[in-house]
Amino acid sequence: MKKADIGLIGLAVMGENLVMNMESKGFTVSVFNRTTDKVKNFVEGRARGKNILGTYSLEELVDSLERPRKIMMMVQAGKAVDEMIEHLLPYVQEGDILIDGGNSHFSDTIRRTEYVESKGLLYIGTGVSGGEEGALKGPSMMPGGSVEAWPHVKTIFQAVSARVDDGTPCCEWMGENGAGHFVKMVHNGIEYGDMQLICEAYHLMRDVLGMSADEMHEAFKQFNETDLDSYLIEITRDILAFKDTDGKPLVDKILDTAGQKGTGKWMSVSALDEGVPLTLISEAVFARCLSAIKDERVAAAGEYPREKTVFKGNREVFTERNWK
Repeated sequence: MKKADIGLIGLAVMGENLVMNMESKGFTVSVFNRTTDKVKNFVEGRARGKNILGTYSLEELVDSLERPRKIMMMVQAGKAVDEMIEHLLPYVQEGDILIDGGNSHFSDTIRRTEYVESKGLLYIGTGVSGGEEGALKGPSMMPGGSVEAWPHVKTIFQAVSARVDDGTPCCEWMGENGAGHFVKMVHNGIEYGDMQLICEAYHLMRDVLGMSADEMHEAFKQFNETDLDSYLIEITRDILAFKDTDGKPLVDKILDTAGQKGTGKWMSVSALDEGVPLTLISEAVFARCLSAIKDERVAAAGEYPREKTVFKGNREVFTERNWK
């Protein structure tokens, strides 16, 4: 039986989509999930008839792979990654490659690289950006870790990655140790800043200019046809147009609290450690923290009545001038 080119552990949505992407580019993929029913359902459903091998133990997964084995972990960042490494160590051999595709802190990746290399293995920590759709159709990937591992995964990683207009893959080696996850942290921090700017633009348009959701949709639609063209502007445009079942804008009914996975905070802390001013991104993190304390904000609103500025100028001129 033909051995698989790469193995993947963790069949949540990101993991599944990445497997489908790899298979579509001509690679045979072995999969494993701690809840083995997920493996069965995946290989008998979405992956049926494809070059995807279901395995029901880590030993079976490891045995199904070409050497040097390449095993990608798409599990929750933190303790779960350390535990999975320990579970794999009895089965892998010298020169095999363990890959962490989650949002791990770069300092953890530095520690894990040193530890895994001490066992005679190679280690990669890679950022994977693009969400569920990106995982399926082409993410941006930011690998770093054991330099010797890169030639063994380069073909796979660059084949499944998104590409810019000239065909260059959105994947290149970032450097040793935790470099890949450091770059992913910076990427996510920049995204925090972008999203905060979009939120502040929305706030001005709604509360100062008095624009409706439909009017803001049209404004963001125009923004997305300029130098502001981006995925975040595009989805903001679409969200503003989405209607609930009663025909009213759904955006007005969404709870105004934002969650976060920690990468923006990590970037702010790293900037403080290095003495680097990171005002926009740090304020974006604080804004998310503030949004999360809904009860306190409601109480404060009762103590301090809200005042709205009435704008009397030309709204179209205002929005056009303020994006340039």
